[in-house]
Amino acid sequence: MRVIIVTDKNQMGRVSADLIVSDMKRKCPYTLGLATGSTPVPLYKEFIRRNHEGQIDFATVMTFNLDEYVGLEPTHDQSYRYFMNKELFDHVNISKKLTHVPDGRARDVAASADAYEAQIRDVGGIDYQVLGIGSNGHIGFNEPGSSLSSRTRKVRLTQNTIRDNSRFFARKEDVPTEAVTMGIGTILESRKVVLLASGANKVEAIAKAVEGPVTATVPASALQMHPHVTWVVTRDAATGLRLEWEQA
Repeated sequence: MRVIIVTDKNQMGRVSADLIVSDMKRKCPYTLGLATGSTPVPLYKEFIRRNHEGQIDFATVMTFNLDEYVGLEPTHDQSYRYFMNKELFDHVNISKKLTHVPDGRARDVAASADAYEAQIRDVGGIDYQVLGIGSNGHIGFNEPGSSLSSRTRKVRLTQNTIRDNSRFFARKEDVPTEAVTMGIGTILESRKVVLLASGANKVEAIAKAVEGPVTATVPASALQMHPHVTWVVTRDAATGLRLEWEQA
């Protein structure tokens, strides 16, 4: 396990992009697992810049997103499909046909989730998975109490997560209460993982996930069991760490 402490969000984006881009150059085609929210935006800006400068090619890249709200149309401005198009896909040379987001509008969500798992398996798995972390330690929408071997499925969001995400909606009542998410077991099968974290509100979650016991009450702690995981954490989010970790 590698922990890199960086000064700010921009350096977080550069350091994480260096990790992923160097790996992408070793394999073609390539499969990325992607996350949404404000945390990975600096990484996506680096992807866009490097793509425009010819440093990275997305023509043969396939992507699978971690999660999606249940009930939102892909065109809804808070859906994760909309987010990915706006923040990354519309700005690089990627085929939208090769980008995948869980279907939160499926009539049979369980069957759709199983099909998502099958799609990931059929392409040989995810080469590099990008993660953020919730203030309660969740990864994807795997809330505290999720099985560490869980697979893609529909989940009910905790009030903590609904409260955290309400800043993106006009009213808290507009925040969906359910989502479809990759499971922790699915995430752990990725060949490599990078988790990004910034902000003082993530101090406790990072301290518990990195240096605490592996427990379902802190879902991100399961990453301690992954052989190739890197945590890229800004200084303000790393103040709860007690061990000496790498400084970028």
